[in-house]
Amino acid sequence: MIVRYEPWGAWVRLEREAALVALDRDGVRALGLDGGSAWTRDPRPSAPLEVHLAVTSRCAAGCEGCYLDARPDGVDPPRADLEAAFDALADAGVFTVAFGGGEPTLRGDLGALAEAARARGIVPVVTTSGLGLNEEKRAALRAFAQVNVSYDGSAETYASVRGFDGARQAEAAIRSLAEAGLHVGVNVVLVRDTFDRTLETVRRAHALGAREVQLLRWKPAGRATSLDYLARRLTPEQVGRFPALLRAIAEEHAELRVRIDCALVPFLSGDPELAGAPEALARWGVLGCEAGAALGAARVDGRLAPCSFAAPTEAHVTDLARSWRDGDRVLDAFRRFAAAPPEPCASCTLRAVCRGGCKIVSAHVAPAAEGFAPDPECPRVESHRGRAP
Repeated sequence: MIVRYEPWGAWVRLEREAALVALDRDGVRALGLDGGSAWTRDPRPSAPLEVHLAVTSRCAAGCEGCYLDARPDGVDPPRADLEAAFDALADAGVFTVAFGGGEPTLRGDLGALAEAARARGIVPVVTTSGLGLNEEKRAALRAFAQVNVSYDGSAETYASVRGFDGARQAEAAIRSLAEAGLHVGVNVVLVRDTFDRTLETVRRAHALGAREVQLLRWKPAGRATSLDYLARRLTPEQVGRFPALLRAIAEEHAELRVRIDCALVPFLSGDPELAGAPEALARWGVLGCEAGAALGAARVDGRLAPCSFAAPTEAHVTDLARSWRDGDRVLDAFRRFAAAPPEPCASCTLRAVCRGGCKIVSAHVAPAAEGFAPDPECPRVESHRGRAP
């Protein structure tokens, strides 16, 4: 059992790769534990639960929406630097490290790095394009608790999202990893041209052996920071149909774990049933923007950021515990807005879950003079804007 005490109770993982559970103080005491001095400390975030760690900025795929703008001539941080990062994550009480990039499988020491994270009590997961996956790389991926393959659909559907057709290789990767007994998931990016094929994409991924699907919102970061973003984001009509899509996936694939990234949570506000059930959403881990709080990221140079898509701070990942506790200009901006967003977020039933929507989108589409504005693509925000004089 792994426990991290917080002023309100504790985060508890009963087994190494089991779900993470939030328990209040009474729940913690029922396990025969006590938070002691941790229950009287400052309530600010003590550390993220999960850190997204860029282990390389190398990648030859050239995906049009790459948030890192990864390139074939990118860099690999030295292994010693990454192990120092694992030390800092362990000292801070981080539970999960998500390896990203770039293309992580280009590192010859990828498996050894995953084992190094495990040795420090941190659960490693990884995302790969699946391109160029061979037996040696598959062997390295066995060290991870879960491998997510970026997969946006077959042939032209994949190409519509990424700018090239890598579907066949991604599908081969999903199938081979599943046949090898690995826990495989897929990351599916939602864009305007392919939204109506999402259910078909999920069916295909499930048939190939995927056990989880995570739907991701197209975000204006890296190579996606352009006017083209406005043409690729979901239309308001598609946003309105998003909750129905989730229900259709869940009903058709009861045994498939379905997740949405935090940036998609604002899209639930237009559904009366979901908007009226914030406690149920939180209980099942459907949470909005946790950047700078439960979620953190480290760039390829080691600089900390609130999330993978956000501008980095001046702090380094090896100073995670102090930087997260004390905060800085970038972290504090995210936290202040999430804690007290203006209308229409302030009176929204999903406020505590959504936390003001995606700051990366709002900063690009509707930049505020100071801090952030409510997510401009949220149905409730759009409706409020339409009523404003």
